[in-house]
Order: sequence, then C-alpha cells, then structure tokens
Amino acid sequence: REGFRSPLIWEETHEVTAASAAGITVRVTAKGGWLDIQRQETFVAPGMVQTGALMDIETRRFAMPLERYRFPLAPGETWNQWVDNYNETTKREGRINRYVRVGGWEKVSTPAGEFDAIRMRVLMRLDDDEFWRYPTTCNYVIWYAPAVGAPVREEKEAEYLERGDTLDGMGAIRAQHTVLELVSYTPGKS
Repeated sequence: REGFRSPLIWEETHEVTAASAAGITVRVTAKGGWLDIQRQETFVAPGMVQTGALMDIETRRFAMPLERYRFPLAPGETWNQWVDNYNETTKREGRINRYVRVGGWEKVSTPAGEFDAIRMRVLMRLDDDEFWRYPTTCNYVIWYAPAVGAPVREEKEAEYLERGDTLDGMGAIRAQHTVLELVSYTPGKS
C-alpha cells in the first residue's frame, strides 16, 4: 500500500527463478491499480544485491554488491555502505549511502500469519538530487523472518527538500509512504 487518502494497493510476488554458484535470480511482479510491472533482481550471495531496487520499482546495477542483509542478522549489528550504481530507469550513474542498524526480535502479525522477526532500521540517501531539489532521504523499518527467508513487513518513508530560500517555509516533500506485508508464502523445493 502506497499513499494516504486513496492509496495504491498492489500485490507483489517475488519468485526465485534460478540459484547456482554464480548467484540467485528473483523475478518480481507487481500488479494492482495502475501498476503492472515485472523486473528482475540478481544476488551474488544471499543478501548481496548485484541488480535490484532501492526505493521504488526502479532497477539499479551496483558497481559492488549492495548489502541488503548481512547474515547472520544479530541485534546491535550495523553496516554503512556507499555504493556506486547505474539507475536503469533514469539512465543515470550515481552514488547512494545505505546505513542499517539491526534491532531486536519481535512477533509480527501479517495476513500470512504471525512470525518471529528481527527488526532493522534502514536509512538511505539516494542520488536523485537536481538543480531544484536535494537528494531523497529514506527511513525504513524492516522485519525479517528467518523462517520465511525474507521480510514479512516493511514500513517505508521517504522525502526530499527543494532548493532555495530556507526561510520560505517550504517543508519536506513526501516521496514515499508505503507499507508492505506478507500475504502468502510458499517454500521452494529442495
């Protein structure tokens, strides 16, 4: 669900389509409202993204793998990464900063059931600044359930500031207000 008054609601499916010593390929399909997309993410190892999304449905290729998760996830663990990337949607190169702090364990209820999940706070600074605006800053909370091998709930907030007179009273422009919850899960075949 994305938005406030009349939010966009969609169903997103993540399906592992290949796994080998070379890496893992995941097909991501999102459908609902006006949204009907399919994209692909590639991982060089579990949690290590070579190609994938950061904020929305954009596809980015990372110069070095992005550490989406640093396994084993442990309370108090942190990592901070500056990563050069190419955004295939905007056709631009840039550098993002992604900081993650792993919190504690919590019981999380979703439409797919209740899960023991570890909470993570993700702070990102994107590379989308322009002459008229500053970069987008993202503040996410993600609950990762090892029993599923994926997040079961995500709360995503993002905003940016416009450039100009700081006394003009202009506040932050909200760029994202999203909640993702696990609806169903089918384990892969061994």
